[in-house]
Amino acid sequence: MKQPVVVENRPGANGSIGAAAVATAAPDGYTLLLTDRGALGVNPSLYRKLAYDPVKDFEYVGIVTTAPYVLVSDPRLQAMTLRELIDLAKKTPGKINYASFGIASMAHLNLEALKARAGIDVVHVPYKGAGPAVQGVVAGEAGLTIASPAAVLGFVREGRLRALAIGAKQRSALLPDVPTLAEAGTDEDVLASTYFAFALPAGTPRAIVERLHAEMKSAVSAPEVAERLNRAGLEPTGGTPQELAETVRRDIPRFRKIIQDVGIQPE
Repeated sequence: MKQPVVVENRPGANGSIGAAAVATAAPDGYTLLLTDRGALGVNPSLYRKLAYDPVKDFEYVGIVTTAPYVLVSDPRLQAMTLRELIDLAKKTPGKINYASFGIASMAHLNLEALKARAGIDVVHVPYKGAGPAVQGVVAGEAGLTIASPAAVLGFVREGRLRALAIGAKQRSALLPDVPTLAEAGTDEDVLASTYFAFALPAGTPRAIVERLHAEMKSAVSAPEVAERLNRAGLEPTGGTPQELAETVRRDIPRFRKIIQDVGIQPE
């Protein structure tokens, strides 16, 4: 676009601080939000007084990339496949731990969904981030976790982690030998991918939304950009504003049910 772009990180509260800042910004197209699935689909069930409404306070530009999760386990567990892991967990209820990125993180909610679907009892151990959770499984402190393919590729190649399945419709180019969830014998939507998406303040003129969507789609379609994203375990998407809006509307009740079932109390 031949314009300088300033990146202003606003971390905190599972993305809520950054999202709230954009929701109250001028709707002129000069302030964009780059956010993930948790800030839009999960936070409405985590906070009693969320400073923004994901459905009403944004004009969506679209999903830039999708990031599927791969389920990995401690190779010292006597389970070579997802089915064998489920069978082992059923034989030893409460004996296997799983590591998450923290309370109500995508790892926590996804693995609770897997627990419910598989009918197993594995114990949640929250860590302070995705990196520490992976390291916890490598060290044998926990039996399994989920992570991006890029984050575990080295450990899998070295035999320090075992990749059991990936939560995507297709296998990952980074881990081509790892089956999808459907191939491993369970529903493909059990492990919801995260995504990274652009949004604008509500009231931004439609022409601006459409221009930014076109620029986003053009960027992720460029071969050199797509290659870099794929190496990072991010699948170029370039989705439409309507697709993102529909995803957010579906996500809110989906994750609310998991949060209520787990017993997480809104802050």
